[in-house]
Amino acid sequence: MPDPIRVSDAVTVPGAALALAFTRSSGPGGQNVNKVASKVELRVDLSRIEGLREDARRRLDALTASRRDADGRLLVTSQRTRDQHRNLEDARAKVRDLVARALRTPKRRRPTRATAGSVEARLKVKKRDSAVKKLRANVRGED
Repeated sequence: MPDPIRVSDAVTVPGAALALAFTRSSGPGGQNVNKVASKVELRVDLSRIEGLREDARRRLDALTASRRDADGRLLVTSQRTRDQHRNLEDARAKVRDLVARALRTPKRRRPTRATAGSVEARLKVKKRDSAVKKLRANVRGED
């Protein structure tokens, strides 16, 4: 069983929630690519992450929606290096970063009004564009 991934003091991805697979990597590497299974596929059962608040769990679901497999597990791959161990650490870091991003509560946007200068600039551009389009109009008698 893989080691757990510690995200913060309160949040941990237990080893039981992780599944590892190693495959041959693509790209450069000479004969090494054909012989060594250095690419890492790390699957994470998101429902088994411990210490995750409900709002953070919703954000994590939204962040990982396009990266899930048919069983609903998060699929993270790494083939940056030719070394299996470094690719495993890279994949674990990707999972740690994703969960850490979900832990941060996004700032609420305060609605603001457009400045007088920006409104004036926008209207100036609209008038210029309108004038250009008027010049394209057919002159009477031309068809």
